[in-house]
Amino acid sequence: MLIKKHTCREEILKTVSKIIKRKSKNEFTPSEVIECMTNNKTIYAESTIRTHIVAKCCINAPNNHATVYNDFERIGHGLYKLIKPNI
Repeated sequence: MLIKKHTCREEILKTVSKIIKRKSKNEFTPSEVIECMTNNKTIYAESTIRTHIVAKCCINAPNNHATVYNDFERIGHGLYKLIKPNI
């Protein structure tokens, strides 16, 4: 049986989608994502998850990484939204 491994970004996107669907509001905090992923036994460190959310995947973060994605937008202090939600 082949087990598909998810990248940190893929796991974060799935987790964010679940969070905003549960809240019925397109907003989340990195802490919510970290807590949910930790509860689901993620293999990724808290620092890796946080870096993806606040920097690598955030459209309005300074571009300090070789690879960046436009998945999230910072909408307040410690508050983000998914750019293309499916809620």
